[in-house]
Amino acid sequence: VQLVESGGGLVQPGGSLRLSCVASGLTFTSYRMSWHRQAPGEERELVAAISSGGGFTNYAETVKGRFTISKHNAMQTVYLQMNSLKPEDTAVYYCNALYGTLNFWGQGTQVTVSS
Repeated sequence: VQLVESGGGLVQPGGSLRLSCVASGLTFTSYRMSWHRQAPGEERELVAAISSGGGFTNYAETVKGRFTISKHNAMQTVYLQMNSLKPEDTAVYYCNALYGTLNFWGQGTQVTVSS
């Protein structure tokens, strides 16, 4: 199983980024997909999740109304659209795939929000 994130980078406050996570080696439509982030000195936290069928999403309170998670089953890709970025969004963002006891992580992509 591989989860490969991309799309991170340096952006000014108020800007936008779209993260992508391409999954391989698993039955994508069976997995709950999610994005997590970890800032220096902090614990990893859930940012957003989408159900296996795509019909249900949930978000951390700190990103509600600014971030949107979506998935494209045919491309086995999950996205995180991030708008109105703030300096406190700076972190390494990780993609996760969960199905029962099967739990996989990507290598992470750095997002830095700074002027």
